[in-house]
Amino acid sequence: MAPSAKPATQSRTPLSRERVLRAAVAFADESGIATLTMRKLGEALGVEAMSLYNHVASKGDLLDGMIDLVFSEIGLPSGGSDWKTAMRQRAISARQVLSRHRWAIGLMESRSSPGPATLRHHDAVIGSLRQAGFSIALAAHAFSVLDSYIYGFALQEASLPFDTGEETAGLAQLIMARFTPGEYPHLTELTVGHVLQPGYDYGNEYGFGLDLILDGLERSLQEQASR
Repeated sequence: MAPSAKPATQSRTPLSRERVLRAAVAFADESGIATLTMRKLGEALGVEAMSLYNHVASKGDLLDGMIDLVFSEIGLPSGGSDWKTAMRQRAISARQVLSRHRWAIGLMESRSSPGPATLRHHDAVIGSLRQAGFSIALAAHAFSVLDSYIYGFALQEASLPFDTGEETAGLAQLIMARFTPGEYPHLTELTVGHVLQPGYDYGNEYGFGLDLILDGLERSLQEQASR
């Protein structure tokens, strides 16, 4: 009697911390951070949940690593650029990254054990400002106001009930149909004269606000130099 054939073994990529973290980020991108559990992450990777603890110490360690991975995707300020260009590029990159990982917006500065990519990012931003002549206090002010704007805009953008220009126009028209002509004249004026214009994209407001902040910081830097 011929020996039975051995079952074919499936080649499996070995688990690593990076693989676990990337799978967790992908899961959160698709399903949201609230639904992420070690059991579901294990299922996504095709392993038992307990196997994950060989690479992450806890759920908190997993979150720390996920946020560090998100920070690693944000472009660092270039040492060869002037500070305004460097801060603008960094802010634009951060918004793009947060649009891919919307679950991360409220967690970016919440971790008490920041990873190397997070610390490297913060150090590069502060270094760019300090090299441009910002005092320690002014660099702290600049860092705070820029991050408040970046995260705040990303959060507001993520919570909007529309994504495309067509959806924006449709929602605006639906809302306007609920009130009588002349009831909210200023809101109507802005909606008709701005929101419903061809090519409107709420995301374009980001650059306007960012330039206001950068111009204000430039004036503060000039005032510091004159004192």
